[in-house]
Amino acid sequence: MDKGTIVSSLFTTHITRKQQEYSHRLRTLSLVAPALELMEQASWRNETAWQQIAKGVGQERGASASSAIHQLRKLMDNLDRRNNVLLLFLLNGLFFWEIHQIIQIERWKRLFSARIPVWMDALAQADAYVSMALFVRHHPDYTWPDAQETDGNFIYTATALSHPLMRRGTCVPNPITIDGRPDFLVITGANMAGKSTYLRTVSVNYLLACVGLPVCGTKMTFTPARLLTSLRTADSLSDGESYFFAELKRLKLIIDSLKQSEQLFIVLDEILRGTNSVDKQKGSLALLRQLVRLRANGIIATHDLLLGTLADHYPTHVHNLCFEADIRNDQLTFAYRLRPGIAQNMNACFLMQQMGIGEGEW
Repeated sequence: MDKGTIVSSLFTTHITRKQQEYSHRLRTLSLVAPALELMEQASWRNETAWQQIAKGVGQERGASASSAIHQLRKLMDNLDRRNNVLLLFLLNGLFFWEIHQIIQIERWKRLFSARIPVWMDALAQADAYVSMALFVRHHPDYTWPDAQETDGNFIYTATALSHPLMRRGTCVPNPITIDGRPDFLVITGANMAGKSTYLRTVSVNYLLACVGLPVCGTKMTFTPARLLTSLRTADSLSDGESYFFAELKRLKLIIDSLKQSEQLFIVLDEILRGTNSVDKQKGSLALLRQLVRLRANGIIATHDLLLGTLADHYPTHVHNLCFEADIRNDQLTFAYRLRPGIAQNMNACFLMQQMGIGEGEW
């Protein structure tokens, strides 16, 4: 055994570990290499978007993103020749092959490892643009909204808004009118009448508009602002955090943002569910009063009809709307149409009776 082979054998374990590590990373990079190469060759109509992406994947340190990955693949192919025992003895004996290849790979790492997050970011941007383009292409019937920057005011008006993920034949469209600051809509209604779906419809379309996409409606005018919601608050066993505390943290984020004069569009669904009814009622009333004082804009859906009395104290800033459940001939029906005023019909007791829950106790 010659000296080159003996010296190289001292590093076999270390080289094998490096080989496995780089093979795993190369597999990951190889998955995105075709997309990166396509991005390098593509032409974009939007020059600003193209410049951002081209900067991320373009030539730097003598190589573009795809060519740098190709270099690494070639280096790894050379290193993988060590798996051939006869060739390994020959190459190590003459050229210290394994050590030389590891040095080349480490040199590649120094040159390009810091660029990998930049490539991934450019890929994420391109993916977002492509997804947005596909959304527009697949929804030619959607409406382009009209964005209006106002001097301290806020506007969100739309007609016939529908949820993009619901079938157009079954989804009942509804309008929204928020014009002024502060301006809050209080939505009351029975169970399953459509309150939460309406909040999601309003929120999703507003988000689509803010990122520059058409909306599922016939007309829309809006003021861009940060959307903050309390629709999917959840507890956390790992953090020892109850649902109620998680919701309070979310509400505090909203209040703190408003105190910093940030313009928000706020969407709340049945807040303070994690406490008793008296606390919930007092807390909800106090929160809405504070939101009005902080000149906030948004919507809140609730079963608590008492929140509707705030419109008496703030007639120009709080407006009552509702979804009704109609009971006729022992049949429960929903129109899913937004109506003015406070909901008059509740359906929880009716549904429990129909399902035989608490039978004979009413």
